[in-house]
Amino acid sequence: QVQLVESGGGLVQAGGPLRLSCLASGRTFVNYAMGWFRQAPGKEREVVAAISGSGGSTYYADSVKDRFTIARDNAKSTVYLQMNSLKPEDTAVYYCAADRLHRYTAPYREASYDYWGQGPQVTVSS
Repeated sequence: QVQLVESGGGLVQAGGPLRLSCLASGRTFVNYAMGWFRQAPGKEREVVAAISGSGGSTYYADSVKDRFTIARDNAKSTVYLQMNSLKPEDTAVYYCAADRLHRYTAPYREASYDYWGQGPQVTVSS
């Protein structure tokens, strides 16, 4: 079992930065691929970014490429999502997730993930 606790959400103006953190506990962190997903009101949850256990492989949704960066610190059991140049359409609840079977890849399918955090709200004002 893995417990995931996110932090760093809030209100930010368009064009500004925000960093989300997700602290994992319960198992060896490096054995898990990690992902960030988001769900806007009235929309389905979608992948934002993913990273392999070692951090060597990453995946980004087209909508966030060149603006968001996913990174992990295995010594701290933490994965980060650095969000720059935020847009109002980035407003959503953001979820951290852990995948125990695909640690050598950066899985982008929601069904791959076994554990989920509760999700901080990110609101981008125009």
